[in-house]
Amino acid sequence: MVNLLIQNEFDQALADAHAPLRRVRPEILQLNVGKLCNLTCVHCHVNAGPARKEIVTGETIDRILEWYEQTDIPTLDLTGGTPEMVPDFRRLVETVRNFDQPRRVMDRLNATIINEPGYEWVAEFLAEHEVEIIASMPCYEPDNVNEQRGDGVFDRSIEAFQKLNELGYGRDPKLVLNFVYNPNGGFLPPEQTALEADYKREMKEHFDIDFNQLFCIANMPIARFASYLKRNGELQSYMEVLKDAFNPTTVEGLMCRNTINVSWLGEVFDCDFNQMMKLPLRHDPPAGDGGKGEPMFLWEIDHETFENVPILTGNHCFGCTAGSGSSCGGALT
Repeated sequence: MVNLLIQNEFDQALADAHAPLRRVRPEILQLNVGKLCNLTCVHCHVNAGPARKEIVTGETIDRILEWYEQTDIPTLDLTGGTPEMVPDFRRLVETVRNFDQPRRVMDRLNATIINEPGYEWVAEFLAEHEVEIIASMPCYEPDNVNEQRGDGVFDRSIEAFQKLNELGYGRDPKLVLNFVYNPNGGFLPPEQTALEADYKREMKEHFDIDFNQLFCIANMPIARFASYLKRNGELQSYMEVLKDAFNPTTVEGLMCRNTINVSWLGEVFDCDFNQMMKLPLRHDPPAGDGGKGEPMFLWEIDHETFENVPILTGNHCFGCTAGSGSSCGGALT
């Protein structure tokens, strides 16, 4: 189905380290609902923003739900863009939480949406359905956050987190609130445990905000962040940082091993980064056709045998294996 020959430097690094990259049984269905967002962040690997039109349709959601309910995949991970801006967001969450076998739902929340006109329902809705929140918070100091995510975002985020705390998020064991740290430039995240302790101290002392965990995620050298690096003449040096910090012990924990990533169109990818690199999984081309096969759609795959499908890689994958590693759940080692 996919050529297993070494095709890039990342493949070579895996081979040299005797660190094979193979799937395991799917545990997470990650749906990128589209590129619509109320912010335009420098580090965004999706190139999301307020003017983007790419969002999942109700028909595609129906097909995804029909497929998903027939599986035993325990977790639905919603990302974007800003998932709550999709018209069918509430229907999607309610349906999954009301399956005969209810699933855990995670929402990669841009917290500022909570205070946007027309989205006042978001916080209460997420709490009612016990949706786990993973929220971007690049720093506990205003200047760094505003530089990366836009003027005023820090204060609006603090206000949103305080509201979530009032509803029980970060305090009630059933209402999980996790933060995400992304570096504010072309360097690797610091050690996650120590930074989490700093965050918890500063957020509590200055804003009386509680949260559960901090996830440190490296910036990927793609899309808007790659453009930022190019403008500053730092793209090549950042790639060297990632390659030099390759850590083979992170491979076992890579999210591509246990995650099925799906686009707003329903196409299947190994991860959200491959999705933005336009590297879908494909069917075999017709016999005698030297071209590429057609992209796979979620409702065309068998989740029982999906672990046999090879994983597509590229040099951007060094972003997930550098230093302590990086996944949608933070550091790997």
